[in-house]
Amino acid sequence: MKFETVFDDFGSLVFSEKVMKERLPYPVYEQWKQTMTKENSLDRNTADAIAHAMKGWALENGATHFTHWFQPLTGSTAEKHDSFIEPDENGEPLLRFSGKSLIKGEPDASSFPSGGLRATFEARGYTYWDCSSPAFIKDNILCIPTVFVSYHGESLDKKAPLLKSIEAIDTAATRIVNLLGEKDVKHVTPVVGLEQEYFLIDIELYKKRLDLRFTGRTLFGSNSAKTQELDDHYFGSIPSRVSDFMKEVNVELWKLGIYVKAEHNEAAPAQFELAPVFTNCNVAVDQNLLVMDILNKTARKYNFACLLHEKPFAGLNGSGKHNNWSLCTDSGQNLFSPGDKPAENIRFLVFMCAFIKAVDEYPELLRMAASNAGNDHRLGANEAPPAIISIYLGEYIEELLMNISSNNVKAKQKETDLNPILGLSYIPRDNTDRNRTSPMAFTGNKFEFRMLGSSISASTVNIVMNTMMAKTLDELSVKLEGIKYIQDVRDKSLELCKKIIIDHSRVIFSGDGYSNEWVMEAKKRGLPNIVSYIESIPSLIEAKSIQLFTDYKIYTEKELFARYEILNEDYNKTIEVEVRTLQQIVKREILPLLTKEMNELIPLFTSNHCPKYIVSRFNELESIMNDLEAKQEMLHASFDTVLSIQESHAQGIENYYKIAPLMKDIRNSIDAYEKISSKDIYNLPLYGDLLFGNR
Repeated sequence: MKFETVFDDFGSLVFSEKVMKERLPYPVYEQWKQTMTKENSLDRNTADAIAHAMKGWALENGATHFTHWFQPLTGSTAEKHDSFIEPDENGEPLLRFSGKSLIKGEPDASSFPSGGLRATFEARGYTYWDCSSPAFIKDNILCIPTVFVSYHGESLDKKAPLLKSIEAIDTAATRIVNLLGEKDVKHVTPVVGLEQEYFLIDIELYKKRLDLRFTGRTLFGSNSAKTQELDDHYFGSIPSRVSDFMKEVNVELWKLGIYVKAEHNEAAPAQFELAPVFTNCNVAVDQNLLVMDILNKTARKYNFACLLHEKPFAGLNGSGKHNNWSLCTDSGQNLFSPGDKPAENIRFLVFMCAFIKAVDEYPELLRMAASNAGNDHRLGANEAPPAIISIYLGEYIEELLMNISSNNVKAKQKETDLNPILGLSYIPRDNTDRNRTSPMAFTGNKFEFRMLGSSISASTVNIVMNTMMAKTLDELSVKLEGIKYIQDVRDKSLELCKKIIIDHSRVIFSGDGYSNEWVMEAKKRGLPNIVSYIESIPSLIEAKSIQLFTDYKIYTEKELFARYEILNEDYNKTIEVEVRTLQQIVKREILPLLTKEMNELIPLFTSNHCPKYIVSRFNELESIMNDLEAKQEMLHASFDTVLSIQESHAQGIENYYKIAPLMKDIRNSIDAYEKISSKDIYNLPLYGDLLFGNR
């Protein structure tokens, strides 16, 4: 396919603003625009007109059905397809799609997680059109992004709270920008870029590994003779089959208007990454969910399995989803970019310091929002940041802030006579080396949050970032309101920044986040080190979190406790699936293989002239078998005890501290056998097969 053809098809499957402007009567288009900016509401006639145009466009592009595409609390997406075809009064086929069908749907909500928000027998749930995220066509289905709520109006999804948080940061950021003298700014939008890491392994090998099929990660397996020791995979030549896969992924994403800008080999063999261009927070989250779906579907076409788990292979780099977050005004200014004018530099400092304060006050929420059971295997390893939340600012910015806090206006100069307040625009974009060990790094005009797990929806982490930042900005605005002269506002702002730096500099760290020294230093600073995801979940229902989210109407207290229950249950169910899978692997695969190998040795072992090697090997296999059986019995008994614990969080703690180590012990025994197993008998795919099978 020629690039010109692909370029012509870019966004062809998106009912974009451009398409709406072309197909809608001007008054209808204007009404929709006013709805987008909250200046008006969508009436029935306008909705009918939009639905009619959307139906015509969808049919022209091959769609036969429509669906309200939503994000339930499962962490993935959901859809129920309805045909455009209906019978008329004479039983003849009629193509129909009304404004009512566009705006509202009613999927059965009984089987989605609710955390006690509704009884099981209460099946009614509603989806409502999110007109800020464009409709699109996927697999000949017109997909309409929606929120999902219960019969009583409680949020049952991840999108509704995200939209509320976007509105909160918009209001708070616009308020303080106006106070700083820029009265023409009417809106501020969080913008996000979500890098996506993933593994590709041969589908036939994947099918032979029960652990990969059921859990997404290997529950056993030792490293092959070669993995990533030589660092030769990172940014290396992309294998031809993978390259063909990537080309099709790009084409499919481009049709959906997703600007995938970069793709490359990641650090581990069989690991890859793609990175899109920044876009509005809500759209970025929607698009990332589409990216993961298309990666999975396209992989099958090329006889790959796409692994999105955070740590598919123990001992190798895991996968993350770096969440690059910034704020932009409706006039196109990035609020984390220093400007040419002194006022803009004060504004930069205010937003920078507000972010530092927000992160220092809500690190537990960030830890929770970035994680799941899978991310526990990744965080703290040498390809992912530690579980301790800190901020890396770079040498220039950090020195600037420290000088402000100590009233030392003249910062140490390098090759310029840069004024630390009035000359910030001269700071080069890449003013220091990047710190890849930092969970939260300032990278020029944005903050890169590197803790987020690769399989996780980015909704929750952006809800937290938007809301905590809104709170901090509002606290600063309260102290600036009522000041008459703009210069006094700026002086007061600088004073507030100084106090923030003094009070919250403990969260700023530029050293090696992987080191043991940092763990000890963080403890001295009073920074939380939450080693497991399950231990971060209670942060959601702490008093300060409840106040944060209820003050901004992101969640009700009832919704927060519901999510607390859902997260605990999801963690426990994940561990349960892994335990059941591992037990099945041991009983039905590993022990039979051991038995078969030992049976082949018995004739030699019992002979009068048995070689010492055979004796040694038989005894080693017997020892592994006995060890494995004993550990299996211990896991079985311990897990039955854990399952009897009624309170979900207490059960999760036991799963982490008691069950996970037992599973690791079993893995060690299986791996000990794998390392000495006979190639003729051990027929399960090894790491070497899985990691180098895409060449």
